[in-house]
Parts: sequence; C-alpha cells; structure tokens
Amino acid sequence: MSRFFTSGPVTCIEDLRVLAERRVPRMFYDYADSGSYSEGTYRANEDDFSQIKLRQRVAVDMTNRTLASTMVGQPVSMPVALAPTGLTGMQHADGEILAARAAAKAGVPFTLSTMSICSIEDVAENSDAPFWFQLYVMRDRDFIDRLIDRAKAAQCSALVLTLDLQILGQRHKDVKNGLSTPPRMTIPNIVNLATKPRWCLNMLRTERRTFRNIVGHAQGVGDLRSLSSWTAEQFDPRLNWDDVKRIRDRWGGKLILKGILDPEDAEMAAQSGAEALIVSNHGGRQLDGAISSIAALPEIVRTVGDRIEVLMDGGIRSGQDVIKALALGAHGVFIGRAFLYGLGAGGEAGVTQCLDIIRKELDVTMAMCGLRDVRQVDERILAGKPALANRPF
Repeated sequence: MSRFFTSGPVTCIEDLRVLAERRVPRMFYDYADSGSYSEGTYRANEDDFSQIKLRQRVAVDMTNRTLASTMVGQPVSMPVALAPTGLTGMQHADGEILAARAAAKAGVPFTLSTMSICSIEDVAENSDAPFWFQLYVMRDRDFIDRLIDRAKAAQCSALVLTLDLQILGQRHKDVKNGLSTPPRMTIPNIVNLATKPRWCLNMLRTERRTFRNIVGHAQGVGDLRSLSSWTAEQFDPRLNWDDVKRIRDRWGGKLILKGILDPEDAEMAAQSGAEALIVSNHGGRQLDGAISSIAALPEIVRTVGDRIEVLMDGGIRSGQDVIKALALGAHGVFIGRAFLYGLGAGGEAGVTQCLDIIRKELDVTMAMCGLRDVRQVDERILAGKPALANRPF
C-alpha cells in the first residue's frame, strides 16, 4: 500500500499531511489546512484531545475484536465517516470520486459537499455505494430544491444540512493566496504549480476543475466569473429553524444537522425531527474563539443524547482520537483534513491508507483499554475526568 510514497513508510496521519503539503499546490493545501482569524479554535480542536487520558487494562481477553457499528442506522465497518469538504477535487484530480471509492471499499460513509468539484452525478456514476450529500442553504431556494431533488435521484442515503455557514469566517491564507478554482495564472501560482508536476498532469487529464454542482445548474452561472460573484452573494444569513423543517419535508429521508456547538441549539436540533446532529465548529474555520468540538461534546450528549444520535467532527487525526470521542458520548465521528491529507498524498490509495491507519489505531487502543467491541466504549475507559482547557465555564 505504501508503494506510491517516496519518503519511507507512512505510519500516521501526520506523515500523510507532510506528503500532501509537498504535492498539492499551496493555495489548495492552505485551503484545507487552515482556520479563521488567529486559528485558535482550529488548533484547539486537535490540542484538546491530548488532555484526555485513557485507562490501560491488562490480563483481559483481547481476541475476536470488532469495530462494526452503525451511523444513522447504516451499518459501518467502524464508526467513522468522511466529512463533506469543499474543493476536494482540487487536492487531487477527481478527488471526490476517489474518496467515495475508498470509503466504499472501507465500509464507511462518504459525504459529498455542495461546494465539491465533482458533481452529485459524477460521484453517483463512478461509485457503486450510496453516499451522503451535504447541503448549504443559499438565497436561491429554487436551486436548493433542485439540489435536494438531484441528491434524491442519485439515491443519496442521508442529507447533511450545514447550519454554521450563514456567513463566512475569514481565512487569512485564502485571501493572501487569492484562492480560486482553477487557480488564476499569476506569476506566484505559475511558479508554485511548476513544483507540482504530478498534480498538474492529473488535472490535465480531467474535465472536473470547477464547482460542478453549481455551474450549469444555478440560474445565470455559466462561467467562472459569474460563479465567483454568485457564491459570494448566495450564502443565506436568514437561515432559521423553519428552513430546516422545509428542507426536512422536501428531502423526506434521513437528515443530519451539522454545526451544533451549543446545548440550546442541540435542543432545537433534537426537536426538529432530524435523525442525528454533528457537534462541529466547521474545523475552526468559522467562529475563531469558539470552544473545540471535543470540549462541547459531553454537555450536548447529556442534553439530547437520549433523543437524537450525536456525532462529532473536528480535530480527529488518529484512531485514539476516535475512541476518545466515543468515550465522551459520540456515536460516531467524521474525518475531514485527515482524509484530505491522504488524498493529496496519494489519491484513492492515500485515502485508503488514511482509513487503514485510523482503523488499526482504533482497534489496538480499544484492546489495550480492555474492550473487544467498539459499541461498548464509554467513559469507563477514561482515566479521570478530562481537564479540557477549552471547556466552557
């Protein structure tokens, strides 16, 4: 599996990150690996996991272990899903298709972003397994309705409605890099692209280089210039819980609400009729200074965990992070940057390696904590109450 790597064996997600940084053009690597403003919340998402300590158990039977579970009623080989990430197809050509294939082979869900490079139809035509679709709410509600209908037609098995992107948090690196897709041919971009020949060659082989869920589908969006102005104007700050109900009714299937960080919002989510919520701060890319997802998780589980399935994302970089989230009450987790690093490092094989790393770390850690079934993981495996620096007062 590691044959496509050139700098020694890959042993962890950090190795994939280093390779992705070498192989992906600067603006797209920075897009994935950055947060808003000071990036304090982005860093806290990772750092707060290190404050959680595990209980090691010995002289227990560690044979016949299983990581099999469910997420939103769907059987999964481990309680991990690929999160919706924008511009995935700019980390590697046809990135969404490749990630969906890797997820299907691994037996975990893949979630396609509204702001993907490959369209809903592209992924459906090139992957055998059903996938989930993530929806942003735009001002153009007719376009949103058509997106929902397209997801239905593609037989997406769940809709992930993102609630925390009504307005955009500024990511300084994107502004400085002049982020665009495809990249503008400025002198700095040309110089940087010249150092990424493998990425450039793969991109020349595909026609998927823009937001294909939008171009040709949204009224008045037929080229990159109109797309740029459309996206800047379309995220809807008026989004409210009535909109959630309307979308739930039109969709008619399993609904997951993403972007919950406060117990009061979790209560509203539980009352909405959705099957699940995702504790998330958008990877630290929105409100800088918000608490980490793992710090927010326990109180949300206490508030609504008996009425709605609680999932989480943010900062997951290892199988140990997965088991810590499960111990604090998450039913499952989403990984975003971790699989993007794999994709940027080695395409579909890199995503597969990312999932293999997390699976092995989760399995071994669970065994050393004295358990054989991931569904039995709870706070008993924790060594005392975690002293999360980012915990709310």
